[in-house]
Amino acid sequence: MITITLDKFLKKTGISRYELAKRTGIQYQIIDNYYKNKVKRYDSYVLDRICIALECRIEDIIEYKK
Repeated sequence: MITITLDKFLKKTGISRYELAKRTGIQYQIIDNYYKNKVKRYDSYVLDRICIALECRIEDIIEYKK
């Protein structure tokens, strides 16, 4: 199972969802869906923009569990 751990990463770095939306240029609602792990199909563009804005690797915001 793949889960988005964006909430943990943002709490650790002290960045708000609103700030991330501003940095990425992506609508707040989309960021909020990733934050709350409500996304069924992951958009590579969105994930790329998030990683660039947070200066992190994809492994920092996505977790895979068997």
